Formats: sequence, C-alpha cells, structure tokens
Amino acid sequence: MSKIPALLTIVGLTLALTACGSSGTPTATDAAATSSPSGACTKSGKLSDTVKVSGDFGAPVKISTDAPLTPTATERTVLTKGSGKDEATKDSIVEVAITLYNAKTQKVVQPTTYATDGASLVLPINDTGYLPGLVRAANCAVEGDRIVAVSPASDAFADQGGSGVAAGEPVIFVMDVITVVKSVPTQATGTDQPAEAGLPTVALADDGAPTITIPKADAPTDLKISTLKKGDGKVVTDGASVAVAYTGVLWATGETFDSSWGRAPYALFPTGGVIPGFTQALVGQTVGSQVIAVIPPEFGYGKAGTQGISGTDTLVFVIDILDVEGGPKA
Repeated sequence: MSKIPALLTIVGLTLALTACGSSGTPTATDAAATSSPSGACTKSGKLSDTVKVSGDFGAPVKISTDAPLTPTATERTVLTKGSGKDEATKDSIVEVAITLYNAKTQKVVQPTTYATDGASLVLPINDTGYLPGLVRAANCAVEGDRIVAVSPASDAFADQGGSGVAAGEPVIFVMDVITVVKSVPTQATGTDQPAEAGLPTVALADDGAPTITIPKADAPTDLKISTLKKGDGKVVTDGASVAVAYTGVLWATGETFDSSWGRAPYALFPTGGVIPGFTQALVGQTVGSQVIAVIPPEFGYGKAGTQGISGTDTLVFVIDILDVEGGPKA
C-alpha cells in the first residue's frame, strides 16, 4: 500500500499527469505562487523562537507557544542541529517528517506518521508545487535537523484555506529532516541497453534531452516498457517520490505534448500520483536508468483524455530516473 501522506494534498501539490492538464510536473497553487521561497536561508524570529517542541525525532510531537501567533513573514528556528554535512540549497531534495499546526488555534492540522508507517514528505527546494513557507523551512537544512517555522497565510494557504486552516490563518511547521540530497543528477548515466524492436527510437542531445522518432506502424494495444539505460542506483519502490527528467510525445503525430527538459532540472512526484502507465514505468527501475514507455489510453488518461490528448491517443514517454527518496521503509 502507498505510504504517501495526506499532507501532499494539504500543501497543494497537484500532479497534472493524473488530472486534466498537459503538464507533467507539480504545479503551484495560487498561494505557492505568491513569492519565491528558494533564496537565502530564512532567519529565526521572536515568534519561531517561542515555539517549544517535545517528542522523539520522527515521532508525533507536541508544541507549546503563546497562541495565537501572528507572523508577517516566515520565521525559521533550528531547535536541534543535525550532524549531516550536506546543506540543502536551490534544487536540492529534502525528505522530512512533518507536523502542521494552525498558528492561531495551536491545533494539529497534519500529524507526522513517519515513526509508525514510514510516511514522509519529499520536497524540492524550488518555487514549484509546495507552500513557500514549507520550502523556506527546509532550505538550508541538514540531515538530523529539527526545525520549527511560523508562516503567515501569504506563505501558506492565503485566502484559500485548507483542512483545519481557515482562509488567512497562519501556520506552524515542525519538521525533522531525514535526508538531504544536495545535488540531483541532470540525466541518466546508466549503461546503454539493446533497443527493443518495434518501439520508437531515441536520440539524445549533449545535455541528455531526448528526440523521439515514432515508427511507421500502428501503436501497440498493450503497455510497453523497455530499459534504454540501466543504472546501478537505488530501486524505485511503490510509494516513493521520484525525481525524473522526461519527454512525452503522441504516437499518432510524434508531437511533444509535455517535457521537463528546459523547464526545470527535474520533476518530483510520488509513484502513485501519476497515470498508471507512468507508475509502472518507474516502479522496480533503478536510479540512473532511462526507460521508454508506450502507454495506450487504458493506462493513460482513459477514454475521456485530457487537454491536448484524446481518448484514443497512445502516449510515448522517455524517462530519466535521477533520484528516489521516501516510500516504504525496509
């Protein structure tokens, strides 16, 4: 079963490969788009310094503070300094056990379940997909840190609100930093594998961006997944969050309908948050690998299709698997 925490919904992460849209990367909510979170380290302040936290690392925590807190900007205090050597910076990936509180009422909005079932939140230090206050809290973190951040609504849910947080209300994040991936590779580095007959061919630019050529033949009616490069990194497990670079084209026309290349160093999403054929192309693969997936409608967007993709379109993805974090614990 998937270990993806409910917080993915709370923080506004939308995975357009599962929704009505052509973008395959997480897209920011209006709240997340209000400011750029991945800059300099966020400083502590008189409000964040007043929040006391008790509980073991990665386990459910309790806070004590003089609620209500009314921050005008995000404040970030490191309560416990970790021993990790790699400090998160722009485009790093940070895995955390996180608890979210309403800063007005001091009530728990989202408890951590990392200690009980391994559920963690894996987030990129960039300007897409997550609440700015959350990214500000994780930026500059090292493994083992315990961090508390107090964020105004403008760095949280703005005037949208969320479950347990009304429109305009501030929040408190408590995060225990499990892993910091300081630098993510930009392309697959695995060993080339023999091409499978009948599948589209792939030519790579110097930076690794793929050009996909569709054969002059009818699209296969079943799901086809083939490894183009075999990496020797960690195995992608169901429920993990995977950093990938990808391009998607339509079999019928060869036209690109979505690509992460030239848009961001990587796209990050949980294996369960994308169309079924994409999930099957990821799970069981190893980091450093490149795969090609030919996805008929039943494993893609179905008969309804989505923007720019009809209910009869077969999709072709070339996916570089750059990193994997989180997911079920061994």
